Amino acid sequence: MNRKNILWIILDLIFLVVFNVLFFVLGGTKHELSAWIAYVFIHFAYLMLIITPFLLRNCSRTDIFGFAVYLVSSVYFIMVFVINVVFISINFSNSKICIAVNTVLAGIYGIMLVAQLIANENTADSIQKHETELEYVRNCSSRLKSIENNTTDKELRKKVETIYDLIHSSPVKSDSSVKKLETRIAELIGELEKTNTGDSDEYISVINEIKKNAEERNRKLLLRQ
Repeated sequence: MNRKNILWIILDLIFLVVFNVLFFVLGGTKHELSAWIAYVFIHFAYLMLIITPFLLRNCSRTDIFGFAVYLVSSVYFIMVFVINVVFISINFSNSKICIAVNTVLAGIYGIMLVAQLIANENTADSIQKHETELEYVRNCSSRLKSIENNTTDKELRKKVETIYDLIHSSPVKSDSSVKKLETRIAELIGELEKTNTGDSDEYISVINEIKKNAEERNRKLLLRQ
């Protein structure tokens, strides 16, 4: 366990320590049943607030869409804390009402939390799909740019630049029907990386093959729109 994790644990424990000290020092150990119910629900709400980060799916934008989940847990904790502190402070004796209020709040929280987590899952799936689709254009363009920069022959360099422009400007949104073409293009770029520019015929042949497959990919995607 690193220092950062230890500090976060200490920070999380501060509220529990302060609350429990005040609860037992100011109120003693003898309380109405409703006070103990309130005590349990406050701890439950705080526990949910602490574990909220572990409910989020790892994604490149977790910090953005995870905010809504944090907000739901935070609002729930604040409401539970305020309402139950009132119950404890006034020595509220009706335990049934205390249970009912807290159960309703927990139910509303549960519905909102699960709904937000489902929405976040859909968002994460969309982001992951977009990043996967973007990988073809980004990866192939990067490799072709490197090949272009390392090609000294002006004529060959111009041909590499042409297919770089073709792939760099290709549709990012992909489809299962073009996955084989994308894989083939990546393989051909690998061949181009290994081909000696001294053998210009082979070099041009690979470039033409890349161009043909890239144009076929783009054509298929345009037809499916």
